[in-house]
Amino acid sequence: MAGHSKFKNIMHRKGGQDAKRAQLFTKLAREITVSAKLGQPDPDSNPRLRAAIVAARGQSMPKDNIQRAIDKAVSGGDAENLEELRYEGYGPGNVAVIVECLTDNRNRTAAEIRTAFNKNGGTMGETGSVAFNFDRVGLVHYPEKVGGPDAVLEAAIEAGADDVESSEDGHDIYCAPDDLNTVAKALEDALGDPEFARLDWRPLSPVAVEEETAPTLLKFLDILDDNDDVQRVAANYEIDDAIMEKLGA
Repeated sequence: MAGHSKFKNIMHRKGGQDAKRAQLFTKLAREITVSAKLGQPDPDSNPRLRAAIVAARGQSMPKDNIQRAIDKAVSGGDAENLEELRYEGYGPGNVAVIVECLTDNRNRTAAEIRTAFNKNGGTMGETGSVAFNFDRVGLVHYPEKVGGPDAVLEAAIEAGADDVESSEDGHDIYCAPDDLNTVAKALEDALGDPEFARLDWRPLSPVAVEEETAPTLLKFLDILDDNDDVQRVAANYEIDDAIMEKLGA
């Protein structure tokens, strides 16, 4: 059974869909603006902002767009009205799902997320109802081409990371949430810019999803990810490689 993280699957699908790039840039810019507003507009002293900028660079977001998002935080504007919300529940196949949002209208967002759960075989619960299925971690991701597993592992150990998972999807380097900025900086010195560095939810016990359930689950997760207010979706599922290949065909 090969594990497939929600973020990686969505990231790869989005990479081939230019029509969604504008939406992706909007979400990245929103995270940069809020990060700069809540902390300081200097990424060297604001770990969350630094992680947001790294994620934006990893998606080839232009420097001018990044700077405009930071400037918006300094001058006020949209950041004043944005609220961070988290929704939790179970999707098809009893898969635990966490949805992180930035919204200027919590009633609209709550209604849309609840509808997505209800119409796609899921059940939305209270905050904390599924979070126990995950560890809160810092995550730095590099593409496979950055180096072999041994080299990346060595760099991760030197950087103070806790764990590394290497596969054909790349290298996931995990650390404690409070260490993310320090670890990410050390890894940049050793390996260059990552594709992204951010706080994430790491499943403790992934749920195996059968072939008949997989299409419904993936459609549901796509619907959530396509919502303009949704910044991140985490889910504790595993889908066998053979099933993924069949679905892709």
